[in-house]
Amino acid sequence: MHLVNRTFAELSVGETAELRRLVTPDDLYVFAAASGNYNPMHLPSADVDGDGRPENIAPGMFVASLISAVLGTLLPGPGTLYLRQVTDFHDRARAGDELLCRVRMVEKSEDGTVTLDTEVTRPADGALIVSGTARVLAPQEKYDRDDIEIPGLLVQRHRHFEALVERAKALAPLPVAVVCPDDGNSLGGALRAAKEGLIVPLLVGDETAIREAGAALGSDLSGFEIIGMPRDQGGDQAAAAAACRLVHEGRAGAVMKGHLHTDDLLKPMLDKSGGLRVGRRFTHVFVMDVPGRPEPVMVTDAAINIAPDLATKVDITQNAIDLALSLGIEPRVGVLSAVETVNPAIQSSIDAALLSKMAERGQISGGLVDGPLAMDNAVDLSAARTKGLKGGVAGHANILVVPGIDAGNMLAKQLSFVSHAEGAGLVLGARVPVILNSRSDSPMSRLASCAVASLHHAFAGERNR
Repeated sequence: MHLVNRTFAELSVGETAELRRLVTPDDLYVFAAASGNYNPMHLPSADVDGDGRPENIAPGMFVASLISAVLGTLLPGPGTLYLRQVTDFHDRARAGDELLCRVRMVEKSEDGTVTLDTEVTRPADGALIVSGTARVLAPQEKYDRDDIEIPGLLVQRHRHFEALVERAKALAPLPVAVVCPDDGNSLGGALRAAKEGLIVPLLVGDETAIREAGAALGSDLSGFEIIGMPRDQGGDQAAAAAACRLVHEGRAGAVMKGHLHTDDLLKPMLDKSGGLRVGRRFTHVFVMDVPGRPEPVMVTDAAINIAPDLATKVDITQNAIDLALSLGIEPRVGVLSAVETVNPAIQSSIDAALLSKMAERGQISGGLVDGPLAMDNAVDLSAARTKGLKGGVAGHANILVVPGIDAGNMLAKQLSFVSHAEGAGLVLGARVPVILNSRSDSPMSRLASCAVASLHHAFAGERNR
């Protein structure tokens, strides 16, 4: 950043300076965190008056701070110190508004101070938002430097998941067979998704345990159907088999994991007669909302296939592409390895190259596939350019196909616990999407998983018509 000031000796009455600024939802969060002002009128997600729309009003002092920005960086610029600011508020600015802040010098005093008229307007409609005057101590020494660096800020909000949830709310609630929801996390997640209008849960499992979990949550289950499957009559796998029957009967459009082991959930689904197999292998996809990324990132397979061979990776890739399309995301698949060149000693690099060629020949369809790619040049354009990689995937990948479950699980958890991502987990390749949550998942993660399942189910229904 290059900053140059106007010293007191250089200033003259009538000089002006201006700054344009688009107010974003992240600005409101940053200002709330920095100032401690958590008035919900100024938070993008809060609806104070109950009309279903957040107020999104920019705090008055945030708008006024634009005046300080002009004084401190433009006129007079670096070295300026405030002595007095008179501010009148005439209208409100909201997230999404572009504001214009303008200052004009009206007086220069012998004591080294200057007075400026200040105003903030909204050019779109000409509205005057703020007016007033500022009296400042002007800088005496010249300042001209271009080495000013300000650390970047990353707002830990999950706007991609928020958008997916809003899209899913526009669909009819998806009937979901929830298997063994007899603890607070699994039952609470299903009930919250139902409250948001995303799903209609069919609670499958030990009825006594399910009702006890509901009582512990203080939730009334009278409006929900419970398909009783006592644990002493077949256990958790019997409940999972019952969920499969609900799918075959057309009563459930998805299955959700409750308080049971993943193996017990999936084993009945793999049964040749009563299961949910439709030809492809079952594969798992994490849809990750990583703060700072321009779109969701998918990691696959991080939960089911331990050491997938090439044929399994074909299904892993195709399932992820289909899911991306259902979410309205342009699929760009980066097949990961330790290197971005084919090395006969590294099997994952050979598989990646074969997957890329198979996509060129139409054996994998619906998206761009490139590999092998290392993690850095898959997601970072600068790293891709440094290695001389071209094409539509390198540096832009939004689907990451990992070599095996170790790499996938580590990557997904690093994104969650180091990069503060939220993850929605789904098993694909079955007749219906299978929502696979873990006990450590947050409420937003569970809600997003239901939204992703609903959108994928709707997309598959449209495509099969």
